[in-house]
This record gives sequence, structure tokens and C-alpha cells, in this order.
Amino acid sequence: MSAPRKVVEGLRAIGVMAGGPLVLLVGALAAVRSTVRAVLHGRAPSLPAGLGLIAVLLYAGPVRRWMRSWGARPGEATAIRPVHAIEVEAPREAVWPWLAEIGQDRGGFYSYEWLENLAGCRMRNADRIHPEWQHREIGDKVMLHPLNGLRVSRFKPGREIALEGWGSFAVEPIDAARSRVVCRGEPHESLPFAAYYSLFVELPHFLMERRMLLGIKERAERAPAGRTPQSG
Repeated sequence: MSAPRKVVEGLRAIGVMAGGPLVLLVGALAAVRSTVRAVLHGRAPSLPAGLGLIAVLLYAGPVRRWMRSWGARPGEATAIRPVHAIEVEAPREAVWPWLAEIGQDRGGFYSYEWLENLAGCRMRNADRIHPEWQHREIGDKVMLHPLNGLRVSRFKPGREIALEGWGSFAVEPIDAARSRVVCRGEPHESLPFAAYYSLFVELPHFLMERRMLLGIKERAERAPAGRTPQSG
């Protein structure tokens, strides 16, 4: 791919990822500004501005707290580290293979394929296990897009994979027939990065990661009870 084409594809990916949050941010700022101006001039804010302000307050409070701890147990998520999880009606050995083969150039991410491809990811989510995609080395890149990927910082076969800049994905047993997939995000301790993440990344990341967890659950639960999914 030529250098100009890479730039175009990179901007396309950024635009799709950040475009929605940017529109919402502009709308939120407009609602707050309109409401403040109305109050300062002794007037009631317009209905759209009032509803917009209520939406901002709801998102900044309960909605964002729910997003940061979706599926998590009490105490797992923190103010600087989101945790998302899902219970799967399948044993760990039936769930792990789906997680092991994630990647744009492998099994995909089991999320909103149409949206990923709108960003130029050329994603194709797998519906079967590929034995040749089951292992990673530390330092390998898990591709998110043909132009970009995240390095593997930890790989424990059957249990956990961690990616630099994203966090860790673990499959934890509940009992012999059930397990739990847990995504622990990386802590965001830098204030500038935390602000950037909250404004432009958090919402699309949550939507895609939630769908990814549901996608893994759906695939693992399709396998006959007590059996590990086999390659096709």
C-alpha cells in the first residue's frame, strides 16, 4: 500500500472511531452553553437544551459508571480501570479457543463487523476454530486494522492474553460447565490521556468490546455441551 493511501486509510479509521463521539461532544457543549446562557438571562432553557443537559448529566454519572463495570463483580472496576465481563454457559476449554484466535488477520473480534469494515479494517469474524491460530508469542502483533496492531504482552494458553494499550482478556472457570470472560482495561492514570479516552474512545470502545464478549459467548455456547469446539 502506498504512503498516501496509508494516510487516507488511517484518517478514515480515526474518523469512523472518533466521529460519533465528536458529534455527541459538540451537541453536549451546545446544550450546556444554551442552558447557561438562558439561566444567566433569566429565561428557562429551551426543551432541546434542557433535554441535552439531562442527557449529559446522565451519561457523566450513572451511564458511564454502568459502562465501566458492565458485567463486572462488585469492586472489580475502579475509577481508572474499567472491567467488562460475561458469563458463558460453557467450560473454559470451550471458550478459550475463540479468544486465542482474535485479530484482524485471524478470527476477527466477533463485534460489529460492518462498522469495523466501514473504518477500513477488512474484518471477517470466524465462526469456527482454526488450530493454526491458537498460539501467540510475546511481542506478536494482534492486528486491529491492516495498518495497525497491539503487541502481546502476556500469553497464558487456556487462560489469558494481554495486549499493550488495551488490557487483558482472561477466561476464568465458574464450575465444570460454566466460565467467565473478563476484560480488564489498562489503568488510565495520566490526566490528559484519561480526558482524551473519556471524550473520544470510551463510548465506541465499550460498544465494540461488549459486542465482542457477546460474540464469544454465542460461539462458545453453540458447541455441544461438554465438548470443545472443533475446527471445520
